[in-house]
Amino acid sequence: MVVVGDHILGHESAGDIIAVHHSVKHLKVGDRVAVEPNVICNACEPCLTGRYNGCENVDFLSTPPVPGLLRRYVNHPAVWCHKIGNMSYENGSMLEPLSVALAGMQRAKMQLGDAVLVCGAGPIGLITLLCCAAAGACPLVITDISESRLAFAKELCPRVITHKVERMSAEDSAKAIVKSFGGVEPALTMECTGVESSIAAAIWATKFGGKVFIIGVGKNEINIPFMRASVREVDIQLQYRYCNTWPRAIRLVESGVIDLSKLVTHRFSLEDALKAFETSADPESGAIKVQIQSFN
Repeated sequence: MVVVGDHILGHESAGDIIAVHHSVKHLKVGDRVAVEPNVICNACEPCLTGRYNGCENVDFLSTPPVPGLLRRYVNHPAVWCHKIGNMSYENGSMLEPLSVALAGMQRAKMQLGDAVLVCGAGPIGLITLLCCAAAGACPLVITDISESRLAFAKELCPRVITHKVERMSAEDSAKAIVKSFGGVEPALTMECTGVESSIAAAIWATKFGGKVFIIGVGKNEINIPFMRASVREVDIQLQYRYCNTWPRAIRLVESGVIDLSKLVTHRFSLEDALKAFETSADPESGAIKVQIQSFN
């Protein structure tokens, strides 16, 4: 996909309802909502079987040529506007990445007491970490190449074991990860980077009969240790976006089971959006989630 002209980015957003069509009964002017950023066809097989994340004709906001949510006004179908009550706009917008993690959790079928490895301490990895901790993963290890991000993960989830990834073979990296587990091989790996070397190390580390669940987005083609997965019966599973997660995500945040409040590290006005992108792209900024806000 190559973008050659102007395009509006953004697919994580929350705001106020300022107008509704007369046919809409469950929303009214003034309601605070989070926007689920898709418009589906309701006619293809994935839609009709409840897995609308696979809609063959979807308009996903911010995916070219569909304009995104970094604007003050959006006309969006009411069914995809989820009421958030008194939840902050910050948390409301974070329901989107939380939905990514929840979709992975639902399909990975983690069980209470599973040894779980989370690869990557970026925003999705950190939110997945919170979900795994809430679901009772034990022991729980998170990896990254950045010491500062691992420190952030430890602050976010004090009981997590952090593991800094060093430059070595995937097999040796897996041995080091298992050592961080105290010799326990993970039953489930939630791979949140999409990086070839990380996926390979995850396959090497995961126990016989375990699962590597890949949330991260990577290159079109990657190499994996096929025979390691084969002889160890390691299941490899992937996901594409999410479906039917927003109500669950809202309940988890409202109840305090999942606390997203620490993840937004930088805030900018819409007028300073360029600075926001520069901050997000700067590895020295310490940014986790950078939000662009418009309250006027």
